[in-house]
Amino acid sequence: MLHKCYKYYSFCVVMSDGAYKLFEIADAQQGYFTAAQARLCGYPTSNHSYHVKAGSWKRMHRGIYRLVRYPQSDDEQYVLWSLWSCNRAGEPQGVYSHQTALSMFELSDLMPAKLHMTVPASFRRNAPIPDILTLHRGTISPSELEERRGYQVTRPLKAIADLLAEKSAPRERLGQALHQGLAKGLITRSEVDAYPVGPELNQLLERPPR
Repeated sequence: MLHKCYKYYSFCVVMSDGAYKLFEIADAQQGYFTAAQARLCGYPTSNHSYHVKAGSWKRMHRGIYRLVRYPQSDDEQYVLWSLWSCNRAGEPQGVYSHQTALSMFELSDLMPAKLHMTVPASFRRNAPIPDILTLHRGTISPSELEERRGYQVTRPLKAIADLLAEKSAPRERLGQALHQGLAKGLITRSEVDAYPVGPELNQLLERPPR
């Protein structure tokens, strides 16, 4: 048994090796973990419902749980749907993108009713896609990603370019987002010029933001 003190609690707790491993995984994911991750830590599927009934785990979605006593955060819902997108190897496939990415960077007053996520073209699910999600198929390079605690989001320039390509947002709004991104240092002019659709992005900059 391990005797551990954690920064989130005002007391020490005694944990088994398996509980400690699961806490470490959940801690990196804002309290969330998958059934597969729990099994790897020594929790067989047959006793998952016991931990839910005992009040130590909360079932958030099929195959996804959260430690009940773990502190909540404003962006934890993004971890949930990132874990939902895991492939059979347990690797998240979804990256928040498009309108959702711009909202995360506070570069848009667009308030999408759903969370937009880009997944690989090969992504498949037997169960229906949750109503809260809108999925886009595409490829994202590592340089176009930002790692956050338990999930990933496309960088602002990628989000603007995706919306521009899909014509799913007013050009005026995209121009405003681009100007704001430059002003905040989230985007550089050299990145704009070097981007595959650089000329189109520069056209957005020709009109001053309101």
